[in-house]
Amino acid sequence: MTEQPDQQPALQPMPTDWTRALAVVAHPDDLEYGCAAAIADWTDGGRKVVYLLATRGEAGIDSIAPDECGPLREAEQRASAAVVGVSEVEFLDYHDGAIEYGLGLRRDIAAAIRRHRPELIVTLNHRDTWGGAQGGGYWNTPDHKAVGRAVLDAAGDAGNRWIFPELIEQGLQPWNGVRWVAVAGSSTPTHAADAGPGLERSVKSLLEHKAYIEVLTDQDPEEYVRTFLTGNAQQAAARFGGRPAVPFEVFPR
Repeated sequence: MTEQPDQQPALQPMPTDWTRALAVVAHPDDLEYGCAAAIADWTDGGRKVVYLLATRGEAGIDSIAPDECGPLREAEQRASAAVVGVSEVEFLDYHDGAIEYGLGLRRDIAAAIRRHRPELIVTLNHRDTWGGAQGGGYWNTPDHKAVGRAVLDAAGDAGNRWIFPELIEQGLQPWNGVRWVAVAGSSTPTHAADAGPGLERSVKSLLEHKAYIEVLTDQDPEEYVRTFLTGNAQQAAARFGGRPAVPFEVFPR
């Protein structure tokens, strides 16, 4: 008798009973490579999504000096966000490639959570690798790890008046309304959002990062972007009823 390989469990649909989300990542393009299709669908449904980026991605293009690259990538990020219905994009001005996990980063993210009062927070893979659940894969960047871990902690910090009391002095009252933190790019996803309705706009959104994509590949930019995003969405479909999907690991709070 032939043994059947273990099947991974089905991905549960993402929660829909929320109205405000805050997406917190390290660099311009992090959200476009991870979950813009889901964000497009959410904003279409009347939900508000705000982007918070720790850096301006100024160290991301070898051929462009940081003082020129930062403003260029900021402009591309704002244009990219607009494609999927996001009008508020904030930057914390940490140094690209040199973010360290610590109290300052937690405080800055907690402050943003208190300002925007989201029910859902979205971030990117905070683990050591981009790989399978059994380990291996590509090593993750220090920025992604630091920001992702700080987001998970700041979601709790934002609701505790005794952590970072200086935020109250700045008029930022505690916010205990975060109900979920959803991690895109996780090797152990638990939920998924239907990528179909927003997939085409996610392609257009990533294409707004022209300067960055030009140095990543010799392929036609649209072919490269479309192949990457549709491939990822189809890969998740097997665990989401055959529908192209954006997977997330969801941590309830």
